Amino acid sequence: MRINFRNLTVQVVIAIILGIIVGHFAPAFGAQLKVLADVFVKLIKMVIPPIVFFTVVNGIAGMGDMKKVGKIGGKALIYFEIVTTIALAIGLLVVNWIKPGVGFDKSGLEEGDVSKYTTAAAEGESLVEFLMGIIPDNVVAAMAGGDLLPILFFAVLFGLSLAAMGSAAQPVINFFDKLSHGFFGVVNMIMKVSPIAAFGAMAYTIGNFGISSLTRLGLLMSAVYITMFLFIVIILGSIARFYKFSIFSFIKYIREEILLVVGTSSSESALPRMMDRLEKYGCSKSVVGLVVPTGYSFNLDGTSIYLSMAALFIAQAYGVDLSVWQQLTLLGILMITSKGAAGVTGSGFITLAATLAAFPMIPVEGMALLLGVDRFMSEARAVTNLIGNGVATVVIAKHEGEFDPSRGRSVESEQVTA
Repeated sequence: MRINFRNLTVQVVIAIILGIIVGHFAPAFGAQLKVLADVFVKLIKMVIPPIVFFTVVNGIAGMGDMKKVGKIGGKALIYFEIVTTIALAIGLLVVNWIKPGVGFDKSGLEEGDVSKYTTAAAEGESLVEFLMGIIPDNVVAAMAGGDLLPILFFAVLFGLSLAAMGSAAQPVINFFDKLSHGFFGVVNMIMKVSPIAAFGAMAYTIGNFGISSLTRLGLLMSAVYITMFLFIVIILGSIARFYKFSIFSFIKYIREEILLVVGTSSSESALPRMMDRLEKYGCSKSVVGLVVPTGYSFNLDGTSIYLSMAALFIAQAYGVDLSVWQQLTLLGILMITSKGAAGVTGSGFITLAATLAAFPMIPVEGMALLLGVDRFMSEARAVTNLIGNGVATVVIAKHEGEFDPSRGRSVESEQVTA
């Protein structure tokens, strides 16, 4: 089998191997290559404010359409929020239990940075100070300064305002949708240089923290994969069982869409095919047309698990000990920023940067530690997102009597005989 060297994943793998070699045999030089990762993170930070603003506004404004279908839309949103919050909480619990970032040698980090963030975590903020910091003095200034919490606050209000306007707001929503696609086009350009960034990040990590740091990164990857697997089997499996269908037969049914997602690292790539498959499975066209597109902003289970685990991993690597209140605050921020993610390649990394920018006790610079392995976790979160949205659609369809059991059984029997 020929290796496609134009494939981004192949390029990242090669870059990581080269980075490990350089970092191990020339640690001083490898540590200096952090600048490559820093440039990449800065490029990502450049597009965070507009992407978060437009995607959150569009996601919330889309509820205007959901009002037309009444209780189905409301129940879908409640389901999305409950399940993604469970995903976020599970991620936090697992990373607190396994502690994959604790083994990093703090001597490899700049002492000033470590003390700055550990002090910030220890001092924290009062509830009043935190709430006052959310409200922007000036929306334009918040956008220009990249202050994510005020931007998120205003985006939620603006989205709710557009949703209340109904069809009159559609031109604005369409314009914002085109703008968000334009910014994601910029992200796609930035992602093309991710192999260079991955090379620099891995060379820096190995050069600074030693070859043993691979164990901690491997532990994080394993924890993410295992957590997502258990989430699918236990949480989504229990939901499926309650609504009388098998999670395993459903996964088998959408196996081609899963393979497409694995190849592209994007759950959005399978969107048209997934909608068609769900209709053939037995869900009504109206429920599929409502739940699946909305789920791509509101129901990203895999991305939610990744965000909570990655954020706490960086905190552990920097020796930042977050209190229960601070972790709950982080969970609250993630509940909003995760709704600004989209099912496209690189969006999870951008959303993580947005979260850390809104939570100053964890250093955004720490994302350089994740650059080398982020691509490998991208496939896992995209597949989990896809399965989660599929299950959500079947659940809503069954709950509302918009599911045809005979149609579903006939399709399943065709799959078995095939």
